[in-house]
Amino acid sequence: MPVNKYLNQYPANVKAQVEALVKQQRLGDTLLARYPHAHTMTSDQQLRDYVVELKNVHMKKSAPLSKVIYDNKLHVLHNALGLHTYIARVHGKKVKAKNEIRIGGVFRKTPEPFLNMIAVHELAHLKEKEHNKAFYRLCLHMQPNYHQLEFDVRLYLVQLELFGGLYD
Repeated sequence: MPVNKYLNQYPANVKAQVEALVKQQRLGDTLLARYPHAHTMTSDQQLRDYVVELKNVHMKKSAPLSKVIYDNKLHVLHNALGLHTYIARVHGKKVKAKNEIRIGGVFRKTPEPFLNMIAVHELAHLKEKEHNKAFYRLCLHMQPNYHQLEFDVRLYLVQLELFGGLYD
């Protein structure tokens, strides 16, 4: 069941509450009550502007981003919602580095807080490669409601897999 797939690390009582919402087919209504509207950033350029603005506000001294795009194949290929890649190439005696962020195409039609959580997560990888305490402290610095949003995104993924999208 998708509840276990996306909420495996959560306590049994939380999973039971979500399973009850699924059985009553009220998970979508619950999400729509919290997040009634989808964002309007549907192009890669709008996404890039959004992520670069977040980076400039919270991580001014971090490495520049060479690419920020929606990637429709991401979830299927990497079992991920977003992906940060770092590519270093040697050009003569210089090393040129590129940082790219790819965000799953599923986030084209979601509420802005969901997109924000994924963007914050991928931006945090500019400084912290592993999912450790420093990584999550940085996520919380950029988005104080990070953990609740991560949970709500997981709920949305359950909804999406079982019943389809809410913001089409």
